[in-house]
Amino acid sequence: MTGKVSNISEDTFQRLRQLIVHGKLAPGSRVIEVDLADRLGVSRTPIRAARHRLQQEGYIIVTSVANSKERLSVAPLTKEDARELYWIVGQLEGCAARLCCQLEPEMRAGLVAELRRFNEGLRQSAEAKRAEPNRVFDFDIGFHQAIVDAGAGPRLRAIHSGVKPQTERYWRLYASAIVDRLDTSVSEHLAIIDGIERGEAQAAERAIQINWQNGAERLCNVIENLGERGSW
Repeated sequence: MTGKVSNISEDTFQRLRQLIVHGKLAPGSRVIEVDLADRLGVSRTPIRAARHRLQQEGYIIVTSVANSKERLSVAPLTKEDARELYWIVGQLEGCAARLCCQLEPEMRAGLVAELRRFNEGLRQSAEAKRAEPNRVFDFDIGFHQAIVDAGAGPRLRAIHSGVKPQTERYWRLYASAIVDRLDTSVSEHLAIIDGIERGEAQAAERAIQINWQNGAERLCNVIENLGERGSW
């Protein structure tokens, strides 16, 4: 019975996180447990457990307290948050890239070939007159995830998987503007590939950190033009 309850709680957490990541629960919108329980067809117990986890991971925040009762909302998307979030992910993936440089030559060569395939798909999307955001996203996330999967240990992967989906929130809500800035990202990816191929840990780590830092600035320029989501 305990296992079944655990599965329901985990499934509820994943479903709620997906609703937030995909914008189905909009930035700044209120989080009301009874409404979410009805929406997902579960009791309030797994909703409450999922809500606590989502608060810990920064997807849900307390916006006010009235009569000792918290008012919860989906975290907004802001320039300040984007810069911090992208910096954190850049540090995590920098560690993974450094570890990739320690792989056996044959394994590293296989990873490099995989990264080149993802980046070529991204390059072709950048040159397309009408890039498909979902396809672009798949190439980009595949590129970065390949590095984490190849280099990171279980603890690093766990931390990364808890934080990385928050970057997807920004991607999905600002996708139409972000895809117009792909060519620079493709060039930055080449520097990452080069560092890993040569086994130069410091260069690979720094290249992926720069990719995320520059990505944050590109995103912030888009947010500046289109406006922050869910701010008060």
